[in-house]
Amino acid sequence: MRIVIMAVGSRGDVAPYTGLGVRLQEAGHQVTLATHGLFEELVRSRGLGFHPLPLDTQEEMTSRLAASGTSSPLKVTLAVNKVVAEHAGPMAQAMLAAAREADVVLLTPAGWIGAHVAEGLGLPSMGVYLQPMTPTREFPPCTVTTRSLGGWGNRKAATALRGLGQQPFRKVVDELRTELGLPVMKPDAWLAQVEAARWPICYGYSPVVVPQPADWPEWNHTVGYWWPAPDPDFKPAPELVDFLAAGPPPVYIGFGSMPVVDREALSWLVVTALRRSGLRAVVNTGWAGLETAGDNVLTVSEVPHDWLFPQVAAVVHHAGAGTAAAGLRAGVPAVPVPFMVDQPFWAQRLQGLGVAPEVIPFRRLSADRLAGALTEAAGRPDYRRRAADVAARIAREDGAAGVLRVLEQLPRG
Repeated sequence: MRIVIMAVGSRGDVAPYTGLGVRLQEAGHQVTLATHGLFEELVRSRGLGFHPLPLDTQEEMTSRLAASGTSSPLKVTLAVNKVVAEHAGPMAQAMLAAAREADVVLLTPAGWIGAHVAEGLGLPSMGVYLQPMTPTREFPPCTVTTRSLGGWGNRKAATALRGLGQQPFRKVVDELRTELGLPVMKPDAWLAQVEAARWPICYGYSPVVVPQPADWPEWNHTVGYWWPAPDPDFKPAPELVDFLAAGPPPVYIGFGSMPVVDREALSWLVVTALRRSGLRAVVNTGWAGLETAGDNVLTVSEVPHDWLFPQVAAVVHHAGAGTAAAGLRAGVPAVPVPFMVDQPFWAQRLQGLGVAPEVIPFRRLSADRLAGALTEAAGRPDYRRRAADVAARIAREDGAAGVLRVLEQLPRG
């Protein structure tokens, strides 16, 4: 089959689908990843087809979110949605062009317009999600809060959020459905139709981390992680190899695709925390542009997590779904510093698994607090023992195989 995966978002929202795509190709399918031009090299270097989608996520999301701040998860979620909505027209047309070359379409959460495209073209489709999006009584919507609203409230809030998130797209979606010869529908009616059709979703995280809620429908599947495909040309820089060998395992500090208003202040905070903890560190510049210096600090750009994380004592990160998963896979303790959207949810899960001493929301981050958490995470062996146990359980899972099983059950046109 010709499979198109529609992946919208930052690098962490795209990279796992390279691994899924490679596994699908190994099973005999032809896979194209439709995503932003920023990630074309990432996709093509893994042997996958590439189709461009509009929106420079690094430029637009970083500048917009840095300007709006990250104090309210709901505010940030709506801001991200607004950025995508502003490009919804070109995005819909790019998805339509990609889907015309497909036999089946796989959709990430931010790529949900592709479901209208698939419906209009008569193509089977399914969700391949990295975050729990189906409403449940067991926890609130993961993109806006970690505080339970009670069983009824949790489910009701998640249901309302799905409809609310579609409102900025209504004009574009109505025009798209008209173009495809489909009836125009209100968001809630369309979502009810999707639910009635038993539209399948595979969730690409471990049930060890988030057990499947008992009230989810049977066509939702928590299958386990699918991991980013390794870079076939990766060779670690000699200075990184030498640094790792020159002393005890360092800690890793990086905030991935997160925007910051004052990178100099954050860089000073990180260096100060490291000095107070006495730990060595590998610091990833990331989209924040961290700048660090010192005998016990090495600053790097992109280094594959699956290569680096097993060699460190602990990882400090923004608790994005992909980075949190990489730390769990490596069996290392974590210090989660969530900024926004679903990151507080994953940070809470890491603490609940006993692999993180505390969650430090970015707005409450200080040098003293980071130094204390680093010292505890890297110095207490019980965190590493629990992390190793989680890693061993995750290693027995095969999320991509779960997607293949569901894919083979899709109706054919």
